[in-house]
Amino acid sequence: MALVDFETLIDHANADEVISFPTDTVPAVAVKPDYAQKIYTLKRRSPDKPLILMAASLEEIWDYVVGSAAEKKQWQAIAAKYWPGALTLVLPASDRVSGAINPTNSGTVGVRVPDLEIARKILSKTGVMATTSANLSGQPPIEWTQEIALTFPDLPVLNCWEVEQLGKIGNGQPSTVVQWQSDGTWQILRQGTVSLETAQSNL
Repeated sequence: MALVDFETLIDHANADEVISFPTDTVPAVAVKPDYAQKIYTLKRRSPDKPLILMAASLEEIWDYVVGSAAEKKQWQAIAAKYWPGALTLVLPASDRVSGAINPTNSGTVGVRVPDLEIARKILSKTGVMATTSANLSGQPPIEWTQEIALTFPDLPVLNCWEVEQLGKIGNGQPSTVVQWQSDGTWQILRQGTVSLETAQSNL
């Protein structure tokens, strides 16, 4: 498949195929949530590693999470502060979340709005997508568009040279991941581009 233009990429996504596009952190592979198993097959990914949901806006996330009005108010506050951005929130999942996204059935789901205009433009055309980094499982994230196309020959990959005149987009660092706790606090699961100190002082 190799490199494709924007409209072709959207067509493949809306046909429930896995696609690849850049984000503000590392490039992603993505598919409609109900077809998340395709990512596990493509990446040879262990089923105990959940995917995250990525959306163009906070409003699109709400149907995939469940909580009290007070909890959602706190979630909205942190999202307003850090989104779009490199912070993944792990929240209680609603029954709309496919078991394919989190095969461990933990009852949670990671959600994020990326801080890259082209990524949000794609997501605005596809709706919420199940995503993870573009690489074979156990290998470092691939940062260059053409390398993604070589690693996954059958994968539609956005031609970033055409869209942004760049072969590499994103800072190469993963997002920080924080999980909501029942006592109203946040637990940092992975330190990424949002610093640990910043997260602790502002969450």
